[in-house]
Amino acid sequence: MPAAERVAALALATLLLGGCSLAPAYQVPSVTMPMAYEQVEAAVATAPMAPAWWQAFDDPVLDQLQQQLEQANPTLALAVAHYDAARAAAGEVASARAPQVGFNTGPVRQRQSDDKPLRSATQPAIYDSNTATFSLSFDLDLWGRLRNAAAAGRARADASGDDLAAARLSLSQQLAGLYLQLRGAEAQQLILRESIEDYQQALALTEDRFRGEIASELDVSRARHQLASAQADLDALDARHDLLRHAIAELVGRPASGFTVATEGLPALPTVPADLPSNLLQRRPDIAAAERRVFAANAGIGVARAAWFPQLSLTGLLGGQTSGGSALLDAGNRYWALGPLAALPVFDGGRRKAAKAGAEAEFDAASAQYRATVLAAIRQVEDQLTLLRQLDAQRGHEQEAVQAAQRAEQIAHDRYTGGAVSYLDVVSAQTDARQAQLGLQDIQSRQLQASAALMAALGGGWSR
Repeated sequence: MPAAERVAALALATLLLGGCSLAPAYQVPSVTMPMAYEQVEAAVATAPMAPAWWQAFDDPVLDQLQQQLEQANPTLALAVAHYDAARAAAGEVASARAPQVGFNTGPVRQRQSDDKPLRSATQPAIYDSNTATFSLSFDLDLWGRLRNAAAAGRARADASGDDLAAARLSLSQQLAGLYLQLRGAEAQQLILRESIEDYQQALALTEDRFRGEIASELDVSRARHQLASAQADLDALDARHDLLRHAIAELVGRPASGFTVATEGLPALPTVPADLPSNLLQRRPDIAAAERRVFAANAGIGVARAAWFPQLSLTGLLGGQTSGGSALLDAGNRYWALGPLAALPVFDGGRRKAAKAGAEAEFDAASAQYRATVLAAIRQVEDQLTLLRQLDAQRGHEQEAVQAAQRAEQIAHDRYTGGAVSYLDVVSAQTDARQAQLGLQDIQSRQLQASAALMAALGGGWSR
């Protein structure tokens, strides 16, 4: 075969082998998904969510806090830095596929040994040696080692980007949850303050009746106890409000001291669409990150398998060398080298075998983690849907309890004023009414928090 044909055949074979990959055919790990969620049939349909899912609460203060979180939260900044580092690492790995070009120069003055082997009598002991060399190397990557390493690096960088999105989603949910708890605490504070005003009036009335010898000292003591108890509950609620405010300050990157949240009423409860397909979970960044890590582990198997085959590269050198006086690039001073290099370890004590087993184990672990992440996501959605459904029923019953307790309170107060019952009946009715109101408000607050948790569990709302 003529030399030209041999070169062409070699080039063709190289190109064909260059498309070879020893990584297994990739498939996303199988997880049985529900067609839809079992708790959505009682929900009410609504318009799709906005990209900023918390805007479903239509609360400008919450929206402003979320923007502050995006700009100043240190945990989010840390996730951004990790993502940048992962992208840089992926670029570093991918660079190995490109030709590597270098330049070396070395103006050296040196002395050789008098007893140097093969030294002639005319050679000087001290001389100059000036060199300048351009080098070129290119790994042919016949078995896909570099391609799979680069693909794994890109997948890990993508996973880091999904980690960043997951951190952003988690932090925004934490902020929304704390904010909704804060608004719930403020609503309960209002209930207690109104109750304290009523108890103060009731105490004044009881003291007047006591001075008129219509009420007993026991009635006065009960009225005072009821007022002090409500004030103590308000003190505890004030402390809880401050702790929630401090937690919000930390999330938005502000010192807790002096941080305030503008006053706003309790947000309206968003309505959940009547049909929530399970494919909404595909948007969850933690699931996407887990899938990318499975892909990276699969590519890692290809890298480990390629280590069993010869590594072939092309290398070239071009430079000049002089003993000091003449020009480096003169024809007589130039040197060059060009040719292929092949390398294949023959015995490595089981290193390649262990590396392959490790890569396969990493793939199994990543696949298991992916399935666990998907199943956890399904459970989280079902949990919040169940909670919302039960809280809706509980809210209806609690509203009936509030109406009944308020009616009983009015009757007890009227009958006490008329002298028909003791103040104990009034205290009992007022306590029941206050607890029913606080219970109803707590349910409303929990509904809002469950809605925020559901939106986060779906990857940020329910828009398709």
